[in-house]
Amino acid sequence: MTYTLPPLNALRAFEAAARHLSFKLAAHELHVTPAAVGQQVKALEARLGVQLFDRLHKQLILTAAGQAYLPGVSEGFRYIAEATLQLKPAGAALLQLGVHGSVDLRRLELARFRSAHAEIGLRVLHPAGLHELVEGKVDLLIARGLGHHPGYRCERVNERSGLGDWLVAPEGTADCPEIVSFREWLRALPAGNALANRRPRLVGGAGS
Repeated sequence: MTYTLPPLNALRAFEAAARHLSFKLAAHELHVTPAAVGQQVKALEARLGVQLFDRLHKQLILTAAGQAYLPGVSEGFRYIAEATLQLKPAGAALLQLGVHGSVDLRRLELARFRSAHAEIGLRVLHPAGLHELVEGKVDLLIARGLGHHPGYRCERVNERSGLGDWLVAPEGTADCPEIVSFREWLRALPAGNALANRRPRLVGGAGS
């Protein structure tokens, strides 16, 4: 079967811009310029013969066609990402975790997580925030005071962890196996390990 597909780079530009509703933020994620994202989206619209965005002054809005197109495109990229992960040998999956500076890393029991999940290489950036997630420096963020951000899945860590504790990941990768494993690990920690406010502590990446 031959698949009729637009250029994949144009689809990536559209999907990222649609999640962020911003060419600038999409450009950060894809490591290109906002102008390049805009050109890719314009080329995709010409190829499809439909307008995907309404470009207002300092605002980007999905048209009805764009809203209808986005779920299928995002799902397609998610399937590709999952299929790619399945090809990696044991130990090759890498999870880059960002943690808000006020979270005490000792309560996360990261050494025990690494022992229990030898197939996942865990790297930690602490402190980290939404900026690091948007720029692709981390795959998953433990955040404070962030309950919603377009294009990202924001979930409470658990009901006992305080009003501002959230797990944040891009919608397209929020169900990747390594993220699911860490999410389940965090929620299964004993009640005494509920996240607490502590002074920020700088730690090394892979050894934290």
